[in-house]
Amino acid sequence: MKLSAKAEYGVRAMAILAFYYQTGPLSLRKIAEQENISLNFLEQIFPALKRTGLISSVRGSRGGYLLSRPPDQINIGDIVRAVEGPITPVECLAEGGENLCCSKKDGCLTRQVWEKLRDKINDVLDNVSLDELVDFKPTNITKS
Repeated sequence: MKLSAKAEYGVRAMAILAFYYQTGPLSLRKIAEQENISLNFLEQIFPALKRTGLISSVRGSRGGYLLSRPPDQINIGDIVRAVEGPITPVECLAEGGENLCCSKKDGCLTRQVWEKLRDKINDVLDNVSLDELVDFKPTNITKS
């Protein structure tokens, strides 16, 4: 199972917002430069993050984006689900996915494996906060 670039870049962008949490709003341009992500791509990701209440925006010359709550209250699972939707290894486990199931839904021999995988992935992503990510401070990020 592989997460999309949207999920990866969404987490990376949110980690930058967490790193600069106490300094005020950041422009998308600064985030894009800091993480070497296309500005156009971030412009596609940030509406979903805002719609789900993970970030807020500030208008004006010193405007930009801020985390809507402290980094220790936002987990990676929140971010991934905001940009990707539910985290499921097979379609039939997604919300409303019952209609996408094969004819063996009730007697599926593999369903239990996919349920365990879904639960483990969600558990890991839901138990890592942005605060934990920024505790590791790489040398290429500076607060300037």
